[in-house]
Amino acid sequence: MIKIGTRGSALALWQAHFVAGQLTQEHTIVTIKTKGDRIQNVSFDKIEGKGFFTKELEEALLSGTIDMAVHSMKDLPTDDTPGLAIAAVTKREDPSDVIIIRPEAYRANHWFPLKENTKVGTSSLRRVAQLKRILSSAEAMPLRGNVPTRIRRLREAKFDAIILAKAGLKRLGVDLSGFYSMVLPFSYFLPSPGQGALAIQVRSDDKTAIEAVTHLHDEATAKSVQAERQFLKAFGAGCHVPLGAFAHCVDETIILTGVILSVDGTRYFRHTVEDTDPQRAGDRLARFMIEQGAEKLL
Repeated sequence: MIKIGTRGSALALWQAHFVAGQLTQEHTIVTIKTKGDRIQNVSFDKIEGKGFFTKELEEALLSGTIDMAVHSMKDLPTDDTPGLAIAAVTKREDPSDVIIIRPEAYRANHWFPLKENTKVGTSSLRRVAQLKRILSSAEAMPLRGNVPTRIRRLREAKFDAIILAKAGLKRLGVDLSGFYSMVLPFSYFLPSPGQGALAIQVRSDDKTAIEAVTHLHDEATAKSVQAERQFLKAFGAGCHVPLGAFAHCVDETIILTGVILSVDGTRYFRHTVEDTDPQRAGDRLARFMIEQGAEKLL
């Protein structure tokens, strides 16, 4: 019996059930509450430490309480945990962000369909900085909770708009009736490194668990997110940094674009590199940013 560990949110459970549905072995799902789940009244950048959505799952793996953990790749710290390994990275869902707008805040016939001086819900510094770069008058307001909770708060008019990951909306089949929505193009709004991909983590010596998920591994996605995460790793990682990255593979070439911004969006560094090695791509992009002075924004 393979024990699959997951957080208890609707999206995390969807992800765990998705993986479970691909296994041929007997399995059960174990729900574990993480630090990020317990602390709901504080924005991500104010929570101390890293791995606040993953640490308890990793501890359960190491103790043998579970045999594999299903993570959103963007939640997983870039530093490897001794004794654990990523056995598979699933094929990526669309990693774009989506802005969802109440009708009274919608601006028709404009390239960015949000009115001036509106309140936008997000607890991501990356989203705040890129939003402010586009619409400096927007007021970013903290928004925590699972996807259905965030949509409910928008319906209750707590915000004029919110920004969410397209992957989560699609996986949950969220009803957006009554709202306007727009997928934010990579040309000016880059996602979180690893967004849209799932990481299946196991004990590094557990051959049974590793073999159980080998068929779920997508190499193109793995290379892409490795490049993005290598870029992130150079800057200390996590939700504490206004940093975005997106990589994709064209044949054997990895095309990686990254951005680092000031929190108010007024200053930023954005660049693209191409390489055949994901780690080298991430290192090259980080080195270029550092040479240009990007660390001064952090």
